[in-house]
Amino acid sequence: MDTTTIAQLIRPFAGLSPELLHQTSIYIELLLKWNAKINLTAVRDPREMVTRHFGESFFAAQQLLKVDSGPAIRPPHQGASVIDLGSGAGFPGLPLAMFAPEARVTLIESNARKVAFLNEVISALGLKNARVVRQRAEGYPAKAELVTMRAVEMFESVLPVARNLVAEGGRLALMIGAAQAAVAQAQVKAIIWSGAVLIPGSHSRVLLVGTTS
Repeated sequence: MDTTTIAQLIRPFAGLSPELLHQTSIYIELLLKWNAKINLTAVRDPREMVTRHFGESFFAAQQLLKVDSGPAIRPPHQGASVIDLGSGAGFPGLPLAMFAPEARVTLIESNARKVAFLNEVISALGLKNARVVRQRAEGYPAKAELVTMRAVEMFESVLPVARNLVAEGGRLALMIGAAQAAVAQAQVKAIIWSGAVLIPGSHSRVLLVGTTS
């Protein structure tokens, strides 16, 4: 897909530089190629891939990693640490790494074929600030200033695992359905939750962010 089309589709979510648009074009081609062989995403239409996956992820990146995002997470140029839990096809973790090249992004994914895909994207895009860890998140020993989670299976059982990966004073960012926001707020109480932010173009998907106390 050409970068002009990508820019038009992503504009409601985020404004991207020519370099980011070029990287996104490469990423889409790899996603289409791999998705024909393994089930990375149920979304098959390339235009919908741009809006649903890339648009939403870059929207989250702007919300979470902009320089004036406050003291809970250091600005990207100071090297914020990020964990993306259950990365799957790489969303939102890889767009976060693309958006903030000084951030240190770790993608946790247990599926070997998805790990292979993620490593190929990282190599193709030349991302020096992203790495993939193939293991269950329950056993991951480190914590991060920002932990993200989007469209994971067994959402309620994974929530405590995600919370345990957040460093003191860090943030947990969930890209979920609006109905799940109340579940998250009720289940994880050792977090100060902000109001859910509706994702552009959606009636039911939100970005919910909480800061550890």
